[in-house]
Amino acid sequence: MLRNEKKMTQEQLAEQFYVSSRTVSRWETGSNLPDISLLVELADFYDVDVREIIDGERKSEMMNNETREVADKMAAYAGNEKSKLLRVIQTMSIAGVLVSLLSIIIQAVGAEQGLKTTLALTASVAILILMSIITLYVTGMLEKVTSSKKLMKAIKITSIVLIVLAVLYFLRVFIVGLIAIGLFAISIAGEKIQVDPDIAHYNDYIHTELTSDELSKRGYSVLRGEMIDIWPEHITSDMTVTDYQYTYYNPWDPQYIIYMTADYEAESYDREIERLTDLGCEVYTGIYTVTGEPEGYDIISMNSDEYYGFTYAMIPEGAEDNTRITYVTVWFCNYFLDLDVHKYIPDEYLLPGFNAEENNPYKQENLIPPEELTPEESFSLLFPDFAK
Repeated sequence: MLRNEKKMTQEQLAEQFYVSSRTVSRWETGSNLPDISLLVELADFYDVDVREIIDGERKSEMMNNETREVADKMAAYAGNEKSKLLRVIQTMSIAGVLVSLLSIIIQAVGAEQGLKTTLALTASVAILILMSIITLYVTGMLEKVTSSKKLMKAIKITSIVLIVLAVLYFLRVFIVGLIAIGLFAISIAGEKIQVDPDIAHYNDYIHTELTSDELSKRGYSVLRGEMIDIWPEHITSDMTVTDYQYTYYNPWDPQYIIYMTADYEAESYDREIERLTDLGCEVYTGIYTVTGEPEGYDIISMNSDEYYGFTYAMIPEGAEDNTRITYVTVWFCNYFLDLDVHKYIPDEYLLPGFNAEENNPYKQENLIPPEELTPEESFSLLFPDFAK
């Protein structure tokens, strides 16, 4: 009523007392009350008693000097106490903004990219924004900012741009993740288990002279040297292969199950036994829960790897005038074999106790948790050829 008598809008009155028009609206609807320090100013401005402002109705008497003096003292006291508390809050708010900013800088500089780092930075930025708003409020600048339409428009536009950028960033991470998962799934679905029982193709895959590209076109990859040292360099006329199968699968990393049994002529057999003996027999028991030699066989040469598996050569146990040698490779990666080993090799050729299923005990015992791996170790496990 008093404002209307002065023919003023809420916006005009707000400018008079350096507050927002929303604050004036709250005064007039009774949802909020002016600070005690403003009561005297409002009474003077409207030329009414302070009690009329407080009660919201006209009084028959004007404010006398005594009432005015009491109101002034109350306002001064309240203002003094409020100023002390406000200074403390302002100091704490400014300190909070600086600490939040420092936290963001520390996290951003030299931090490794990843979901955890992204979430931590996002949380820190959110805290910084919150502390900045609180600081503007307690320093009295928030109402000035909100009262400026141009500034508010700039803040809104900036906020929208930042939100859009943040959403695009998270969508990029999400989409890239989906693409990676999709490509991985497609690669697995597209890979077929290659089984070749034709000994005529022996030199296409073992001690091969084909290039990696030529092998890749056939759906194979080059066998690493330590896998094939034990295997004969060529199939020659002085040996008769009685059992052979080459199995290859690459859902993510190459996996091989190969076996061959060959009967040699006597002299060739002796030379081959000497070659294999010179290669040596590495310790293999305990790896992938292997307990010893296959029943009925003596292992004469062994290349074992705690990560990849085994390549070995063996002869029948106790056989007189023997000229038969069996060669076996079971080679894989990441501590487990996707293939059902019993489906692709006779059990009599397998090392007893061998278990390379996905959750095999040996893997559980030896696999280092991903969070404990250094970047170099992670790279070596994912890309062993490049690491070497």
